[in-house]
Amino acid sequence: MVKAVAVLGGKEGVCGTVNFTQEGDGPTTVTGTLSGLQPGLHGFHVHALGDTTNGCLSTGAHFNPVGKEHGAPEDENRHAGDLGNVTAKEDGTATFTIVDSQIPLTGPNSIIGRAVVVHADPDDLGKGGHELSKSTGNAGGRVACGVIGLQA
Repeated sequence: MVKAVAVLGGKEGVCGTVNFTQEGDGPTTVTGTLSGLQPGLHGFHVHALGDTTNGCLSTGAHFNPVGKEHGAPEDENRHAGDLGNVTAKEDGTATFTIVDSQIPLTGPNSIIGRAVVVHADPDDLGKGGHELSKSTGNAGGRVACGVIGLQA
């Protein structure tokens, strides 16, 4: 089993921890707890770069090793890093589990060293008709991020 973790920090006190586990060549399980969010849906993505020198802005675009359009996690045509939305409750906390086969922790498309980003707004999953729908899901600003690192 391979394990990884990202400790998220960001604007206005948004923070949390996201854990990643992968057994063999199976899918990666992502579990997380976030706090400080506005209630509702927030886009949740793996971004290409593990660079936070300019906050979450320097994490680059969504992780997209095969050059597809933005989409929902269940779509055939999607960025590997498109993990949909997490839902914050009225108290601003979000607890979630996501299982995904396009974000491995080993091999040529490993997400180790990349970043996970929480966005201010809902991800429209590429179906919103907005000019940004097919590239970012029109998910708004980046409110928290963290670099994905190997865990013992």
